[in-house]
Amino acid sequence: MDALLAFFTDNYQMITIVILSIFLGIEVISRVPSVLHTPLMSGANAIHGVVIIGAIIVMGEAPEDDYLALTLGFLAVILGTLNVVGGFVVTDRMLEMFSKKKKK
Repeated sequence: MDALLAFFTDNYQMITIVILSIFLGIEVISRVPSVLHTPLMSGANAIHGVVIIGAIIVMGEAPEDDYLALTLGFLAVILGTLNVVGGFVVTDRMLEMFSKKKKK
C-alpha cells in the first residue's frame, strides 16, 4: 500500500493532467455533430498505427521472462490492428456513398 501511495504522490501532476484530458476529451467529443462523427472517428482510428509501432517497440525491448509486458504488447498490436483496419473500412464505405453510380 505504501508503494501505491508513493507512486501517486510522485506522479501527482501527470495523473491530474490525464484526468483533466479525459474530461476535456469527453466535452469535445460530445459537441461534435453526428454528421461529422463518422469521418472523425475513421481518421482517429487510423492514427492508432502509432499504438501498433509503440507496442512492437515495447515487445522488442521487453525481457523474455516478462510475460506481462509481452502479453500486453501482443494485445496492443492485435487491438490496434483491428482499430486501423476498421477505420479504413469505415472510410472506404463512407467514400463509396459519395461516388457516382455506374449505369448498367
